Amino acid sequence: MMAAAAALPVRAAAPVVDAARADALAMPEMTAPIALLIDVNGGKILFERESHRRFVPASLTKIMTSYVAFERIKAGKLKLDQRFRMSHEAFRQWHRVGSTMFLADGSDTSVAELLEGIVTVSANDGSIVLAEGVAGNVPAFTVLMNEAAKQLGMKDTHYNTPNGWMDDGATYVSAADLATLSTALITRHPDLYARFYGHERLNFRGVEQPNHNPLYGHVAGADGVKTGFTNEAGYGLVGSAIRDRRRLMMVVGGYDNGKVRARESRAFLEWGFAAFEAHRLFASGAQIGTAKVQGGEERAVPLVAPHALALTLPRGQRAGYTLSLRYKGPLRAPIAKGDSVAILIVRVPGKGETRLPLVAGADVPQAGALARLRNGLLAMIGQ
Repeated sequence: MMAAAAALPVRAAAPVVDAARADALAMPEMTAPIALLIDVNGGKILFERESHRRFVPASLTKIMTSYVAFERIKAGKLKLDQRFRMSHEAFRQWHRVGSTMFLADGSDTSVAELLEGIVTVSANDGSIVLAEGVAGNVPAFTVLMNEAAKQLGMKDTHYNTPNGWMDDGATYVSAADLATLSTALITRHPDLYARFYGHERLNFRGVEQPNHNPLYGHVAGADGVKTGFTNEAGYGLVGSAIRDRRRLMMVVGGYDNGKVRARESRAFLEWGFAAFEAHRLFASGAQIGTAKVQGGEERAVPLVAPHALALTLPRGQRAGYTLSLRYKGPLRAPIAKGDSVAILIVRVPGKGETRLPLVAGADVPQAGALARLRNGLLAMIGQ
């Protein structure tokens, strides 16, 4: 393990809490069987209940459906203006089944339109058309979903469908895994996320439908992520909001009442913003250090913040802290820009440590003949 450390002291102060704000700082009622609230910038869990318990996600599945599409778009394997046809079999099986964007039998729809329908109105038909268009058939697409889950370290997740329709529990997730996925969705694909998520309505081919995310219009800065409901799963929600460059992410699951989900999820996020505050460490994209690379065209790669990084503490508290970089090294080429390759460890005396992800700030391809010769010569002289 290679590590570099630097202490950054912060003057400590006693907690200061205005009595008039006590109600705002108090934890609200949270009856969801499964609940998780994290501060993305600080990598801190603000509240959790059964966050690793497996549950049926319903349409929360579609977060991964869009993530797989975003990853392929980023890799140049899928284009937003590509058009996919609604097969006769898909139409027969999915026409007007659950949430839909009312795709016609044999109709051609662009990837951008499908993503808009999947994200905004939870289109079951759109999910199937996208899956068949990308991978040829649904089972092949779910292989891509499960491969992506594995790459993200989602240990309590398995996908059997791209739209989350009831399948006797073959598709399952955990709140912790959904938070990991949604954070990757936002940080790896900020432009695509901003383009397709956060829309309150969809107007597609003359049919207008609302987004049923209960945060929109009620929680300032809410921009996602996805609702889910089936009789099998109950009501779930992955919600996100950003204020003053600080993002909170919440996951709730297992509600049997949609109105209760709406009321409690709004209060949950508001409490997170009110009761905790972020102390800025690094801006998004800031270079924090470098890591040695083996077998690459370059012998080192910059380590950068994938998003704004912060130390999250209860409001009014201050604490000294130290920072250290850690990675398994040397890293081995090839390395793609944006790959998670290191962690920033934030240690607060008496309060443990928080681990924040760092990513490669540049591509490092495998070394060619000249680079291998150079690397060998430098190694011989101890450099």
